[in-house]
Amino acid sequence: MTQVLVLILALLIGVVAGARAMTAPAVVAWGALFGWIDIGDKWSEWMAHPITVTVLTIFALAELVTDQLPNTPSRRVPAQFVARLVTGGFSGAVIGSAFFHTFIGTGAGMVGAVLGTLAGAELRRRLAARRDGRDRPGAVAEDVLAVGGGLLVAFLVSFV
Repeated sequence: MTQVLVLILALLIGVVAGARAMTAPAVVAWGALFGWIDIGDKWSEWMAHPITVTVLTIFALAELVTDQLPNTPSRRVPAQFVARLVTGGFSGAVIGSAFFHTFIGTGAGMVGAVLGTLAGAELRRRLAARRDGRDRPGAVAEDVLAVGGGLLVAFLVSFV
């Protein structure tokens, strides 16, 4: 049963990475710092360090700002897509490591990143089309969902 829950939570954190690449590792780090994700005495223990949390939070905030800029490339271009796969897989691995299921977490996080990337891009495209090309409301909504959803996933790990 634990493996299934880890799989689901890692998949969901991957979806967050598909929406906002740096949000997933940032919320996982916050979850580790708060004790929601028990990574003590595991390879991922460094994620709970205040310096790691601070650096990842700065990266996530910078991404939230740059995503609003008109010249930001699509998340489906190779560099952006690969970044989401890497951060989704890594964030899933950290969640998995709390239960000694690092590889399950990595794979699920990568699958979630693919789903989040493609679904998020399509959703943003449809929202912009309905608003005469204005993308900002969809971007802000996606920011809120990514941060809130990521924190919820990190928090739910504590119940597994």
